[in-house]
Amino acid sequence: MHTDNNKQISGYKKARKYRENRVALKGHIRDVILICIGITSASFGLKGFLLTNEFIDGGATGLSLLISALTKVPLYLLIISINIPFIIMGYHTLGKQFAVKTALAITGLALCLANVQFPNITDDNLLVAVFGGFFLGAGIGFSIRGGAVIDGTEVLAIYLSRKLGVTIGDIIILINAAIFSSAAYFLSVEIALYSMITYLAASKTLDFIIEGIEEYVGVTIVASHSEEIRNMVVNTMGRGVTVYTGKSGYGRKGEKKNIDIVYTVITRLELNKLNTEITKIEPDAFVVMSSVKDTKGGMIKKRRLKH
Repeated sequence: MHTDNNKQISGYKKARKYRENRVALKGHIRDVILICIGITSASFGLKGFLLTNEFIDGGATGLSLLISALTKVPLYLLIISINIPFIIMGYHTLGKQFAVKTALAITGLALCLANVQFPNITDDNLLVAVFGGFFLGAGIGFSIRGGAVIDGTEVLAIYLSRKLGVTIGDIIILINAAIFSSAAYFLSVEIALYSMITYLAASKTLDFIIEGIEEYVGVTIVASHSEEIRNMVVNTMGRGVTVYTGKSGYGRKGEKKNIDIVYTVITRLELNKLNTEITKIEPDAFVVMSSVKDTKGGMIKKRRLKH
């Protein structure tokens, strides 16, 4: 009997190890594909739009473009050399795996810039600024999805925010203000202004790639008819819910006993419908909504409802 138990435990451990290795392998393959897409997109944005028109972007990439425009040093060399300190910071701040992936991604970007030829798509300044930023931002976004960065500004911002106690956004704004001011002084005010459009297009595309087209909202509902609301969310909205017990404080109706609290995650497009359905059940329900950057697991994707 003892031998049978040992065999079962051993079989379970082997199956679990196999499952872990399989999940890890799938994750690495997915990361490699995303990083390669990111490298290709960023290279196309740089060589197909920005380089030939001397436009720049923000961050480490923008600094590389600015120095390349002033000194004629090849961009691929600057991409590597300027990002080396950020890779070291990433190793100490975010871990070895992140640093290794970032080093490989930046090296891949430099090799692509050095060896792959892309046609000059257009010389129209506005189109260059918008679409150069779009492809560059998409490249950075796909790389981040793959667990790496090809622009080390975010790493520097995280590092300095921990050292100085200021926000990451403030640091990025200061860095980019310095870069665009330098571009206005050394290149021209017009190029600096177009470069700011490039940066805005890149940052918006980056946000889109990272957060996706469906921005999620976490909704907490405190109501007396919590069971009816739970059924509505599951059966009408087609979403999963989490129900947990809470204790309300002092409100308009005085102190109350324990109450079930309903929590669900929906998209912004469904928010109006959810509010309408809640009002039908209990107009005075207390509803708290908060933005959700990303989700994993659970019934996030809307399930097919039975008619």
